[in-house]
Amino acid sequence: MNRSNPAPSGRSKGGADFLQLDPSEAPPGGLADWLTERLRAAISSGQLATGTRLPATRTLAADLGISRGVVTESYQRLTEDGQVAGRGRGGTVVVAAPVVDRSTGRSRLRIRARPPGESGEWAESTDTSCRSADNPEIFDALRAAPARVDLTPGVPDLAAFPRGAWLRAERAVLGELGAAEFGYGDPAGTPVLRRAVAGWLAQYRGIAADPEDVIVVAGVAQAIAIVAQLLDRHGIHEVAVEDPGSLGSRQHLQNWGMRTPPIPVDDRGLQVDVLRKSEAAVVMATPAHHFPTGVVLDGERRRELVQWATNGGLILEDDYDAEHRYDRPPVPALRAMLPEQVFYVGSVSKLLAPALRIGWMLAPPQYKEEVIARKRLADLGNAALPQLTLAHLMESGELERQLRLLRRRHRTRRDAMVAAIRTHLPTATIHGAAAGLHLTITFDEADDVALAAAALDAGVKCHPLSWHCQLPHAPGLVLGYAARTPTEIADAIATIAKVS
Repeated sequence: MNRSNPAPSGRSKGGADFLQLDPSEAPPGGLADWLTERLRAAISSGQLATGTRLPATRTLAADLGISRGVVTESYQRLTEDGQVAGRGRGGTVVVAAPVVDRSTGRSRLRIRARPPGESGEWAESTDTSCRSADNPEIFDALRAAPARVDLTPGVPDLAAFPRGAWLRAERAVLGELGAAEFGYGDPAGTPVLRRAVAGWLAQYRGIAADPEDVIVVAGVAQAIAIVAQLLDRHGIHEVAVEDPGSLGSRQHLQNWGMRTPPIPVDDRGLQVDVLRKSEAAVVMATPAHHFPTGVVLDGERRRELVQWATNGGLILEDDYDAEHRYDRPPVPALRAMLPEQVFYVGSVSKLLAPALRIGWMLAPPQYKEEVIARKRLADLGNAALPQLTLAHLMESGELERQLRLLRRRHRTRRDAMVAAIRTHLPTATIHGAAAGLHLTITFDEADDVALAAAALDAGVKCHPLSWHCQLPHAPGLVLGYAARTPTEIADAIATIAKVS
């Protein structure tokens, strides 16, 4: 019997990442009014800062599943109000935001005239690195093992890196960079990137953050290390983790002396009642897209987790794969709801490339200066030139275009993997198909470590699900699809079926 979940298809449903817009909130017949008010409120609050480029009308209409005419009418109303202006090929840009004059209590407009400006032959492998997840070098060993098709989860489509756009941005940055800017900079990051990240988070993750609150780090791994060191200094020596949950994150925490008690995850996400009983003071979670099952923390559990944190808990929120969604509405970050108790971390490793080593974090206000101090002692700050180049891509709209390109490509590859699993592994259950860069499949009975090792010997890399579990769990495999073509994916799944 085929127990695979139905394969979602078609474009994203239920809303847009931009401002977390959901047209189901609009009253009947009032779409244009609703959209205009949402945009006006975002401009007023600073969520859409002066100089921000709004999405193209066709693009936003497609994301929301509404008529382009509705979006055009909304933009026109804002134009008539003097809040946005058309810039030709530069798009529609926010040019004025109403602010309150404290002396009179009346609104006025704040005006700004212009916006700121892998392949190789497979050789037979006798690698046995799949045998022990306790080995801290297990990922290095697996990465070095030869394979015909690599389905390692968490690997983006490196061939899709926007080389041309990056080179153009880098040239533009170098052409304007003053000599003094080649010196040591702010360890928290360049002001330009911090401003760009704050804008990106406001528009796409629902987080209102001042650029001064953004701390640029060398990826999520460094953010985890900084938080672990900070917690240790404050007498906290354990971080509860999701189970199943990322083996890599667990290794990083343990490397800095943290114990990692497991909190089970079910089809509604983290079991907050178990977290509460554990008496843990800190939990690391991936609420927008859980690794490895792909489940989204549901509304009730989110409220429970927020209440737990309000009562004194701390959350380390890894916004894992939040932007890579295909068949479900966007989910706001927990940080947007509770900034005082959430360490928020994100990066561009899955959107551009891990090699850039650029990520960001937002710390609870009481820990911000200590986090910056630890970043200073770690490396004096990330390299400035890649930061400035990334900021250019963000502010020019190139990063958003890259995301849209990848979503189309990833959806095709996701569909190919689901189809191949249904054909070759019909008894497997599929998890996490609506978003992300990987699928997880589970079996009623299997030795998933042995199966992953056999697959590697046959030329296919993947992760056994048990690597990512501390508690008993159904066996399975974690299969990345973002970096492989549909043909390669079909071949790899067929190979796994042959050795299973």
